[in-house]
Amino acid sequence: MNPGELKMELHEMCLAHVEERMKNIHEAIKLASEAAREETKSSAGDKYETGRAMMQIEIDQQMQQLAEAEKLKKALNMINPRERRDKAVAGSLVITSTGTFYLSISLGRLTLQSSEYIVISPLSPIAQQMLNKAKGDTFGFQGKTLEITGIY
Repeated sequence: MNPGELKMELHEMCLAHVEERMKNIHEAIKLASEAAREETKSSAGDKYETGRAMMQIEIDQQMQQLAEAEKLKKALNMINPRERRDKAVAGSLVITSTGTFYLSISLGRLTLQSSEYIVISPLSPIAQQMLNKAKGDTFGFQGKTLEITGIY
């Protein structure tokens, strides 16, 4: 797989991960809302108020997670994985002496065709060291010097 195709595949994996997360959050909100409605039907008094309040807290927490997932999806949608640059920026696939990084969102390690890739946010500390560096440049991270051997 050439680097351009690899970057497209990693981008699609990131989108799929975020969309699955959003789907799960929507389902959790639906279940919490249904539970709150059931609590209304079956309870009265303080027990009703406590159960309903707990369901509302759950819904609020899920809504916060949904907002975060929507931010991730927006960040991914701003990246054109077909675009290639000479310097490391958001959307770059950066090959270093210690690993290959996809600068997009913070997902951690992904395996694709038996190879491991590290998907990180451009705001992460290591990405901050990579940004605007070109092939052949070096940067320091956690006491080590890493060399950029390719950018796509």
